[in-house]
Amino acid sequence: MLDIKFIRENPDIVRKAIEQKRVKLNLDELLSADSRLMELKKRNQALNEERNANSKKMKGASPQERDAIIARGREIGQEIDALKADTEAAELALQNLLWLVPLPASPDTPIGLDESGNQQVRTWGAKPKFEFKPLDHVEILQKRDWAELERIATVSGSRSYSLKGDLVILEHAMLRYGLEKLRAKGFTLISVPAMAREHAFVGTGHFPTGREQVYHLKEDDIYLAGTAEVPINSLHTGEILGEAQLPILYGGVSPCFRREAGSAGRDVRGLIRVHQFNKVEQYILCKNDPAESERLHQLLLATSEEILQDFELHYQVVAVCTGDMGAGKFKMFDIETWVPSENLYRETHSCSNLHDWQARRSNLRYRDEGGTVRFCHTLNNTAIATPRILVPFLEQHQQANGRIRIPPALRNWMGGASEL
Repeated sequence: MLDIKFIRENPDIVRKAIEQKRVKLNLDELLSADSRLMELKKRNQALNEERNANSKKMKGASPQERDAIIARGREIGQEIDALKADTEAAELALQNLLWLVPLPASPDTPIGLDESGNQQVRTWGAKPKFEFKPLDHVEILQKRDWAELERIATVSGSRSYSLKGDLVILEHAMLRYGLEKLRAKGFTLISVPAMAREHAFVGTGHFPTGREQVYHLKEDDIYLAGTAEVPINSLHTGEILGEAQLPILYGGVSPCFRREAGSAGRDVRGLIRVHQFNKVEQYILCKNDPAESERLHQLLLATSEEILQDFELHYQVVAVCTGDMGAGKFKMFDIETWVPSENLYRETHSCSNLHDWQARRSNLRYRDEGGTVRFCHTLNNTAIATPRILVPFLEQHQQANGRIRIPPALRNWMGGASEL
């Protein structure tokens, strides 16, 4: 969310952001709603001032004058009561539009309509070369009896999965490795529920748009989160932190749920685009300083790259363009890891700097050294998400003997095994 004062003073900048990020919002409608609300507030203020002035006339007034003063007081009270309902409706109308206002992207963000406009920043490692016919990840799962896909679908529906045997250990080893990496870098590890109330999703910007992607438990009026970012972003709502407390670095771990609405028929094979998964998420709350949040953005990105490098996985980093980055993002990188069977990179990490866009929605504030209360900056990035990362891992590390090589960094978490 943007400050309404900024929107009033910079309509051309906001209009450009709406266009570049392909947001369905009529800025003229928003500005009109803002003008109407200001008019109602001015009218309310004028009526209150008149009521106070009218009350003062009672002193020294004659009996006849008192009757007129009382009658006018009643009229003013009725007008104020009627105005209250109009004002509340106008405030709600404006707020519903403000939720949709995008944050202007950083000057170095690529301009583009969709993911085709993303730009490669760098790659790491080399694409694996096989001296045998490599299998895709589903064939590997079936050959090694490492998953139940068809049977579990009859129990839990499509896009569900069940890992078996050594792959269960590998999945948890990866998650544990991500947690240890974050702890070593000074992150506070925190486990959070997968459930959150509506205001938490509004705070992150997942609502009011994006509702179709979220599971809603109607009887309890609660939602299942697709990332630990959702509950963590609301942990400090309403507090006023001290600048010395910042930055706060959280390493959140949680089960995650996504409906994946609208993706029927694509990217649904095996462990791709499943409805439930596990994730270790990086989340940072820092002071309102673009240089500081840029530094921390690079820290988040570097941390995830280190994990992939430790896993010896070939990947690329891409700068996400305006049309693919989401309304609240100031700057965003994706890490895409190579999937040999598809001859393409698939997104495994999404690294975002949102400046104070989320903080304004979630009321995340701190008092700076000068005593001024300011909104924080927020940032997030995946550390490791399973089973998503298993797809490139299994395919890149398969060997001619059908076994899967385990990189040295993971072996301590796998009982010392060098292969599975």
